[in-house]
Amino acid sequence: MLDRNIAPMLAYPSDPFDSPRHVFEIKWDGTRAILFLKGRNIRLQNRRFVDMTNRYPELYDLHREIKAREAVLDGELVVLSGDKPDFGKLQQREQTSDPMRIKLLSGRMPATYIVFDILFLDGRECIGLPLLERKSILGRIVRESGSLVISRHIPETGKSFFREVVAKGFEGVMAKSDTSPYLIGKRSRYWLKIKPKLSSVCRIIGYTHGEGYRGRSFGALLIATRDEGSWVYRGKVGSGFDEEDLERLLSLLEPLKTVQPVFRAPGMPKDVQWVKPSPSCEVVFQEMTKGGHFRAPVFKRVLP
Repeated sequence: MLDRNIAPMLAYPSDPFDSPRHVFEIKWDGTRAILFLKGRNIRLQNRRFVDMTNRYPELYDLHREIKAREAVLDGELVVLSGDKPDFGKLQQREQTSDPMRIKLLSGRMPATYIVFDILFLDGRECIGLPLLERKSILGRIVRESGSLVISRHIPETGKSFFREVVAKGFEGVMAKSDTSPYLIGKRSRYWLKIKPKLSSVCRIIGYTHGEGYRGRSFGALLIATRDEGSWVYRGKVGSGFDEEDLERLLSLLEPLKTVQPVFRAPGMPKDVQWVKPSPSCEVVFQEMTKGGHFRAPVFKRVLP
């Protein structure tokens, strides 16, 4: 297991709920990472099986905080601002490949590994053990530090925990069956992700050209809203469409093509087909960024 790539266990979405058979923990807003430990060496692998270890030199000594010769852990890489993840800073870390800049950023905005599961320990597979037993093992072998933190969990009271977590500005909550095994590479209802659902009515101001199976339609819609008489660019939405949506939207947008956008704003892509901002659509999203863009937007429907 130490020498192969491992796909993490995934969750289905859910609404908030209470349950005596589940535990609830913060959903950390970062990059999912499997950590491989062998002796004094660690390897960090993301969901696409990319080795990210060299981007986080401040984590090279994590072996000192883990009482094991060999282990495979599951967790989330984050860059914290105070006690909350800062996804913008993490993106800077993720997109940096120059060794000198990596070293500089590792000091200015160091990463923390939030560990929440264990798959393998000193020759023994742990994936078949119940979740609470695996978490107990983590508690015994992990010594927390500024670079390594165990994700805390609470039993039963998922609804109130969700309200508290969201009010504090976190991404959401994970609900996990307390007897759950670890299912490598599988999406399972043993684990559920609970995130806030915000929505907004937006105007479509343009679209990017599609690729692959979307080559005959479009890639993403550029969306905007009106705020006190002025246009505000909210970003691009490229998910949530079915075939009927793609066909209907394209038929609505084709007659509205124009050479110039109704307004310009920072962050707008260059290769865009602009349209007159007549069609409206509803978009759901996770949160609003400091720049006013929608985070993780998903198209919901065209409005009349």
